[in-house]
Amino acid sequence: MKETPSAWKDYPYVRLENIGRYVDEKVVVKGWLRRMRSSGKILFLQMRDGTSTIQAVAVKGEAPEEVFKTAKTLTPESSFEILGSVHRDERSACGYEIGIEDLHIISGSVGYPITPKEHGVDFLMDVRHLWIRSMRQHAVLRIRAEIMRSISEWLDNNGFLRVDSPILTPSACEGTSTLFETDYFDTKAYLTQSGQLYGEASAMAFGRVYCFGPTFRAEKSKTRRHLTEFWMVEPEMAFTDLDGCMEIQEQMISHVVANVLKHRLPELKTLGRDISKLEAIKAPFPRLSYDDAVEYLRSKGHDFKWGDDFGAPDETVIGEGYDKPVFVHHYPCSCKAFYMKPEPGREEVCRSVDLLAPEGYGEITGGSQRIDDFKLLEQRIKDNGLPLEAYQWYLDLRRYGSVPHSGFGLGIERTVAWICGIEHVREAIPYPRTMSRIHP
Repeated sequence: MKETPSAWKDYPYVRLENIGRYVDEKVVVKGWLRRMRSSGKILFLQMRDGTSTIQAVAVKGEAPEEVFKTAKTLTPESSFEILGSVHRDERSACGYEIGIEDLHIISGSVGYPITPKEHGVDFLMDVRHLWIRSMRQHAVLRIRAEIMRSISEWLDNNGFLRVDSPILTPSACEGTSTLFETDYFDTKAYLTQSGQLYGEASAMAFGRVYCFGPTFRAEKSKTRRHLTEFWMVEPEMAFTDLDGCMEIQEQMISHVVANVLKHRLPELKTLGRDISKLEAIKAPFPRLSYDDAVEYLRSKGHDFKWGDDFGAPDETVIGEGYDKPVFVHHYPCSCKAFYMKPEPGREEVCRSVDLLAPEGYGEITGGSQRIDDFKLLEQRIKDNGLPLEAYQWYLDLRRYGSVPHSGFGLGIERTVAWICGIEHVREAIPYPRTMSRIHP
């Protein structure tokens, strides 16, 4: 691997996202060749550096002969660097072009497996470590980063403290059937399904908190909405009821979508996303009770039984009736987790809520007001066949200064899929883990 020519050191090294600051100046840019085309005496090199893409041009007779010959030897995904002058060019995707005055190959690339021809998804997933270099996957993952940044920004600016929960836990949060078990010295531990229970403890210490990290579900599901490893942000709020929980969700998500539109519009255009659908995402969001949702499904010809949880087809039908995410609240206790507070005067339903994205993307958040009564929570743990001893620390939160509190979890990959308008959540995470895939 060759070093940058010493004669270039007097010129600034510029990342392509900042190239507009250097119009009519001579700079050094470094990156990889996406593709090259030639009109005989002119070479057009599409160069990417991870932040953007630019067209670099070598003209025979203007660039030194040796430079022109070297440029012609470049192959897809070769790494190289250029010394050249920056010019405005409205025809360029980034609005600029660079004229090549000198070129230095850093490292070659032979037989790059992803070509302009059509490839099957299985092949592309096998080479996911290379596929993420493509324009489409690059756009999705940059939008993912903006979504995660914007979530933290909103929470940090609205009184929330990040207090992360452990990955290894001694007990279940969402039910024992979907746990990944591992040996933990002389006992058993589980990969976390959710940081919520620890988040509740943190909320009793700090008032408003959130944790942000990977979670794991051993669900034997092969749908386009499921992964075995996915990321969640989970805010928990003391002194907050279900209505307050919904208000926080809609404000946070509206902020996130607005930021993506502001900062990642080129990436949305790369994906062909209908921007008008995202521009409609502003608080408040519509609210629909579970009872009314059941009646709506029946009116659409679905033979749906009251008491069942909604499946993906049901969520799609409900969500398609709105141009914004819609809250469905007060589900039956029988299809929700043990810690959700029953509705006083109607004990068969609980103060739970799911947020369903429009355009058929289904559930992106799930939340509830939590049970704050010690005896009721203890009974619910027993009723669900969970080991009482493992939850004594969780019961302590109701022994010592219990307060009304609520929280929710937002799945990052489903949110990314919805905002990007992509078909499958496997493209919404750098290296997806599913029932059939743990490589690369």
